Amino acid sequence: MSRIGKKPVPILDGVNVSVQGRMVSVEGPKGKLQWEHRPEVTVRVDEAGRSVVVERLQENRESRAFHGLTRALINNMIQGVKDGYQKRLEIVGVGYLAAVQGTVLQLRVGYANELQKAIPPGLQVTCPDQTHIVVQGCDKQQVGEFAAEVRALRKPEPYKGKGIRYEGEHVKIKPGKAAT
Repeated sequence: MSRIGKKPVPILDGVNVSVQGRMVSVEGPKGKLQWEHRPEVTVRVDEAGRSVVVERLQENRESRAFHGLTRALINNMIQGVKDGYQKRLEIVGVGYLAAVQGTVLQLRVGYANELQKAIPPGLQVTCPDQTHIVVQGCDKQQVGEFAAEVRALRKPEPYKGKGIRYEGEHVKIKPGKAAT
């Protein structure tokens, strides 16, 4: 039995969860999310216990895998519409900087041209200063994916550590050419 899957997901205050067929809708103060779950599992809302219960229909390997996954994704949706998710990036390098212009993130990270990355709807991207980027939203997957795409524009290089990295990420610095 899946240890994660059999735990009911508590519905937080201010969050509404509804299930229609295979479509799970979660609405809260930070936004609204919808997701269609797999046919191997069933999802129901327990109004008495104020929780969401995920049950699997069969005992095969695939159903057991989707049991825990479905429960975790619904939990992430509930947490996201209540509190939201956030990823922080920092830019390291002389002359490297970032700015938000409307719905476009502009980056100067050592290339001849300024890089421009369109901000998808549903995300709030801010730059508290020129060397930090904050990505916020209610969809955990969308926040993480956008932060990873921005980081991939200029990954931290291993010799000087210049580039875009997650806040608190440790970059192992290699020694340069050894003088003989």
